[in-house]
Amino acid sequence: MGCVSTKLVPETPPNTGQVVKTVYPHGHEPEKGKTTSNKHHPHRRKNDHNNEVQRPPKKVAKYKAKFDPRVTAKYDIKALIGRGSFSRVVRVEHRITKQPYAIKMIDRMLGKEVFESELSVLRRVKHMYIIQLIEVFESRDKVYMVMELATGGELFDRIIAKGSFTERDATRVLRMVLDGLRYLHSLGISHRDLKPENLLYYHPGSDSKIMITDFGLSSTRPAGDGMMRTTCGTPEYIAPEILARKPYTCAVDLWAVGVITYILLSGTMPFDDENRTRLYRMILKAKYSYVGEHWKDVSTLAKDFMDKLLIVDPSDRMNSSQALKHPWVTTLAASSSNKNLHRTISQNLLHRQSTRANSTKSAKSTKSNKSNKSNKSARSLRSEHRRVMPEEIEELHRDPEVQAELSSLHSSHHS
Repeated sequence: MGCVSTKLVPETPPNTGQVVKTVYPHGHEPEKGKTTSNKHHPHRRKNDHNNEVQRPPKKVAKYKAKFDPRVTAKYDIKALIGRGSFSRVVRVEHRITKQPYAIKMIDRMLGKEVFESELSVLRRVKHMYIIQLIEVFESRDKVYMVMELATGGELFDRIIAKGSFTERDATRVLRMVLDGLRYLHSLGISHRDLKPENLLYYHPGSDSKIMITDFGLSSTRPAGDGMMRTTCGTPEYIAPEILARKPYTCAVDLWAVGVITYILLSGTMPFDDENRTRLYRMILKAKYSYVGEHWKDVSTLAKDFMDKLLIVDPSDRMNSSQALKHPWVTTLAASSSNKNLHRTISQNLLHRQSTRANSTKSAKSTKSNKSNKSNKSARSLRSEHRRVMPEEIEELHRDPEVQAELSSLHSSHHS
């Protein structure tokens, strides 16, 4: 499956490929033709690295002093809202319009991998369901990314707080996510790290839109070369073709949509095990089920939607345009019972969150435990800093059983 969608692509950027201006210090403009490379690093715009930090006003002065005067001349620094290894995210207010924004300040040398991939994508995109880069300031040692400020919180936090959640609500969310993906894929852009904490509500109101954020692992492929080979992603959301070390396309994003949909309707993960090898083997075989009390009220059509995304062979998987045309989505789940799934979903989500404190202990005991017993629900749905590491995949492929499974899958695909 290629990355190009041929119909109804909204808001195509200008032919220049750039929609955001970069402000450089005098005498430091880049050479013409110089481009940025595509590195991989997680990007949190609002809750940077899942560690939101609200500082009292007296602490803000310390961060103001670190900002380039060109930035502070235009934006008033209000509060520190996030921090990463080489970055800080602050809430700011435009001095003239009083419009709030977020600015991500990144160390140019230490955090080079943080911003290059993001900037190469965000400078090109403009879509209502994708976080917008407003402008960029660059100095000798810092990069300042001025972004839209999403204040409505993360997807699952909203579901827990809402009190009611139906299949119709789920399809409204998925329509926005799929519309954003269709746009990205039409430009040859793959997100490669879609997960619930990267889907933020724009504002706290009930009519808020969802925005796709965090493009630190994204990739842009030139026309005619839609294949990628880099091993990257978040363990529970990674597509089987990446684990199998096959060249892959933007279809990996649709696999992630299938995982997110499963969680949306149940509050549980389709593939869930603290032991990475067992987890990856489940994903490689698309081993999931609809067993359990929490699935009895979910419609057959919703399950059909997930089944057409959680397919091992990416060529058989729905693309974003096809997913938008699935009857469950187009009818806003009109044929479903419209039963309130909130109680079951929120209980499952809160159960995982309540056991986050045991996450590290759980992971250590799993490593030392030689039994084959699965260790589920020992952490929240938030993926924290966990990433799929190439060395993990190397170890996975050295497992004789995995080798046999991959050989069997390869044979069945070509038979």
